[in-house]
Amino acid sequence: MPGIFSEKQIEQFIQDGFVRIDRAFSGQLAEEVRTILWQDMDGDPHDPATWTRPVVWLGMYTQKPFVDAANTPVLHQAFDELVGPGRWVAPKAMGSFPVRFPSHEESGDDGWHVDASFPGTDPSNYFEWRVNVRSKGRGLLMLFLFSDVSDVDAPTRIRVGSHRDVARLLQPAGEQGLSFVELAGKLNHLPDREDVLATGEAGTVYLCHPFLAHAAQRHQGSEPRFLAQPPLLLSDELRPEDKTVRHWPVEEAIRLALRE
Repeated sequence: MPGIFSEKQIEQFIQDGFVRIDRAFSGQLAEEVRTILWQDMDGDPHDPATWTRPVVWLGMYTQKPFVDAANTPVLHQAFDELVGPGRWVAPKAMGSFPVRFPSHEESGDDGWHVDASFPGTDPSNYFEWRVNVRSKGRGLLMLFLFSDVSDVDAPTRIRVGSHRDVARLLQPAGEQGLSFVELAGKLNHLPDREDVLATGEAGTVYLCHPFLAHAAQRHQGSEPRFLAQPPLLLSDELRPEDKTVRHWPVEEAIRLALRE
């Protein structure tokens, strides 16, 4: 299969920290996923009066539509091109779904953060999970749009190029890295950067560098937003510091950041 990314897109991933794929999975799969998710929520998809909370968290779905959406040929090819062939684990679940509803209430979970990738001293406490400069365990942050998402439909905010700043924050912390909370507390002190919104039609996927800072926001539209944010797990550790091996884009971004 020929490469799906142009040189310009690969460079965008390295410099900006993300690349967008339209029609990465079908609208039919997106509809099947939404149907299953509605069955697990109290609300009625046709009655906004039943949408009483700004966000409902669901997670770890392993049914066929979820797994199929995460494992399309175009996504597997993209994983190869960004992380390297044989270095990632095919997703067996879709991960967490923060389903966001139109609301005037604040959800309380809209701070800037970087997703953690390996457990700390208490594996049951995600706030103690950690991130290190080799992104132990995680190859990509992925944003799967299972509904159409416009500027007003609570699109995830992405801080362009922040992955490079985060790499430099993590380097002094060595193998132990920083906890989710420790790292989140440092993000507000990073250089000002442009924010973009992860919008698109159902079936769109944003493949992001694991160090990319991102944040939720309040839903100001009219229809619920369905998005999943699973990790792409690694089967082989990243080695951005190793000069004897080929560096794939996810490593190259770290390597270049540490040289800036």
